[in-house]
Amino acid sequence: MTVLRDPLDVAAAAQLACLLEVSAPKPGNVSPNDSFGDVAYEHFLASAAAIGRPLGAAGDVALGRTIHRCVQATREWTRSNTNLGIVLLFAPLARAAGRIATRASIDREELRSAVAEVLANTTVEDARETYAAIRLASPGGLGTSDDQDVADEPTIPLREAMQLAADRDDIAREYVTDFQTTFEVAGPTLELALHAGLGWNDAIVETFLTLLAARPDTHIARRAGPLLAASVSDQARSVLAEGGVRSVHGRHAMARLDTTLRGDGNLANPGTTADLTAAAIFVVLLGGGWHSRNGGIHAASR
Repeated sequence: MTVLRDPLDVAAAAQLACLLEVSAPKPGNVSPNDSFGDVAYEHFLASAAAIGRPLGAAGDVALGRTIHRCVQATREWTRSNTNLGIVLLFAPLARAAGRIATRASIDREELRSAVAEVLANTTVEDARETYAAIRLASPGGLGTSDDQDVADEPTIPLREAMQLAADRDDIAREYVTDFQTTFEVAGPTLELALHAGLGWNDAIVETFLTLLAARPDTHIARRAGPLLAASVSDQARSVLAEGGVRSVHGRHAMARLDTTLRGDGNLANPGTTADLTAAAIFVVLLGGGWHSRNGGIHAASR
């Protein structure tokens, strides 16, 4: 439980979550020492700074408008798609947290209940603003749909539109399950890792590997096919079986996985898994994770 004195605290938690996520050396992703051809670590830092203001106002602004504002703000700092998935996940969380930030405190169950309320009340206008944001971000591997394609104007509320994509996109799946993976898998995994004494980097990487091992990454599946996505999940399970971040053998296996994922123009980048990991960090921070005994500055400096 944490005290949220002001909506700006929500913005700060969101920005910190982005910074922690990109700073952790997750296999196949951008980190301080690893960039992609068209995007570098610094672009993600700029993106984290850019979305603070719209997420801080999310409690008083319609969901779709917040998503659109975040993408617009990001585009002022980078021309690459650095954070569309994060924005789609963070916006409902920030709106929920922002709407209850004036209360004395907020706990995990209260936050999820508020998220469920936000998602249950999405509108066609939310969908319209979100579609515009997606077009502006121009993510790779998006594909097309016969019904409610993002190139067209939506005619149904945002949550219903997400339902149409939930079988092929795990971010859309969060919208129709009240953020099941974030609240039931990713968040608890991160908290357990922090409570076990892991620093933020290792705890985040372990959460990422746990998610990747549990479900094939839908970003990989869209760009390179389901067989490669399933193979990457198999490899993540092998890394965890070797001990992951908690053993020398696990770290060697993780390095091999990282090398594999960076081939062929980063087609095997587990981007959706990274976004879900970021959402978990945001939730843990909103719940006081930064100041907890093993999840605060002491753990971060290990």
